[in-house]
Amino acid sequence: MCSDVHLPTMHDSEYRISTFIDSMANAKPDFIIELGDFGTPAEKYASLFDIWNSFPGEKYHVIGNHEMDGGFSRNEALAYRDMKSGHYTFNKNNFTFIVLDGNDPKSEDDKGYKQFIGASQMQWLKDTLSKAIFPVVIFSHQGLVRLPNTEKEPYGLENDSEVREILEEHNANNSKNRIIACFNGHAHYDDAQEINDIWYITINSMAYKWMDEAYTQVRYSNEIDKEFKWIKFTAPYKEPLFTVVEISSEGYIKINGKKSEWVGPSPWELGYPESLRKYVKPEISKRDLRF
Repeated sequence: MCSDVHLPTMHDSEYRISTFIDSMANAKPDFIIELGDFGTPAEKYASLFDIWNSFPGEKYHVIGNHEMDGGFSRNEALAYRDMKSGHYTFNKNNFTFIVLDGNDPKSEDDKGYKQFIGASQMQWLKDTLSKAIFPVVIFSHQGLVRLPNTEKEPYGLENDSEVREILEEHNANNSKNRIIACFNGHAHYDDAQEINDIWYITINSMAYKWMDEAYTQVRYSNEIDKEFKWIKFTAPYKEPLFTVVEISSEGYIKINGKKSEWVGPSPWELGYPESLRKYVKPEISKRDLRF
């Protein structure tokens, strides 16, 4: 599993995604999945998508809010990935996996990045849960629990509580096919919390923590900065972050840890809010969770 690869942002994206695919070829997981903000359908990124597609096993995408950068539509992002819909479900090894798409507009005139699941997808979620015959794991880009940001809008779905109500109502009436965990990306955080017997796990970005203009720092050469103008607004991780997750019918979720280090000064050296230190780190923590 990986998240927030942001192929267009980093100058070394080929190294990062190749490292992930090579590692997964050795690990031989049942499937690989990226949790959104992978890349746009622009032709110049086709070779990087080819690296992802070179994995010989099953592979899945989650649609993030940045797949539509550069004027691309959500339908174009889906078609480029051979996806019929941004929300779908599949079964594997006696588990049901549900992928949600948090990029629905709240209204016809809703502009900008989305953090919302609309009424039709909500109904699809209810219907899909009612048909589940195995324990359920949910993947989304935007989190189903809102996490603090700087002074901006929190990370996560705007209607996160409504989604969790659906999940908790399902679990109240089901035991064998209950929801055990929800994985998301988006925040570039490392976090796991249990709410009403469901784990909500945020998988860190493969590449960096977004820092904003207030924390601008040129971390590579001037040549790289000129060609990749967004890097200066990030705190990059030296090595790519990703993980292998083991989910067992015996009642545990094991998340393999992976640590890197900051390229250049840490966020705290640049005055990033101390209140976010628990989330912001160049790491995916090793976790042994029980359900």
